[in-house]
Amino acid sequence: MRFNIIFIIILLSSCSANITKLENRSPYSSKGFAYIYKESDNKKNFIKGRLDNSKLEISISELRYNSLIKLINPKTQDSLIINNTKKLKYPDFYKIVISEKVAEKLNINSELPLIEIFEIKKNKSFVAEKAKIFNEEKKISSNAPVTQVKISNISKNKDFKKKKEKIDLYILIASFYSEETARFLKQRISKEIPKYDIKKLKIIKKSNKQIDLISGPYNAINLIKNDYIILRDFGFEQLDIGINE
Repeated sequence: MRFNIIFIIILLSSCSANITKLENRSPYSSKGFAYIYKESDNKKNFIKGRLDNSKLEISISELRYNSLIKLINPKTQDSLIINNTKKLKYPDFYKIVISEKVAEKLNINSELPLIEIFEIKKNKSFVAEKAKIFNEEKKISSNAPVTQVKISNISKNKDFKKKKEKIDLYILIASFYSEETARFLKQRISKEIPKYDIKKLKIIKKSNKQIDLISGPYNAINLIKNDYIILRDFGFEQLDIGINE
């Protein structure tokens, strides 16, 4: 009997530690490419699951269903707070799958669909504020004149393709405090991935406490995709993609 009591105490302590660890984890954040959902993708088995393109829907495989997310278009700074509405299976090169409605809301360029993702930890004050804003927006939309509604509906026929612009992209492989550590990793990649173009690897000093090892620049999704997959296969799990200013 005594053994059973001790076992239960240990088990509860272990569960408590795991729950505390889960609650105290850092919020998820990532930068990369969004995939704008097409109905044909499901039929081709490219994506397993469905989104409704007429609704604000997203899927992030890294996060739990209904997690609260802030999405930002890094080029325009348009943003959207939304729940992780679906659980789809999709190629891990993409950080997120979004409906056409979300792409429209964020003014995402379909040829270069860059996006930033930030998980928001819910708290009572935030939820209350969100509910207040939602109710205010609902009141405004219900009192809006018909002409305003017609103007806003024109955006449904928007073409997400924007004019082509020259842009340099990079893969952020890792960040360090020490430049020596960044050099060590660069040499290791060069040695252990001989097919990787060493000229693409660069060490950038962002501040006295941050040294980045990046790969690039790239000017097309297909070019960056090949190197991204090589680095993922090598063992890098969290790779961010960003704009090289």
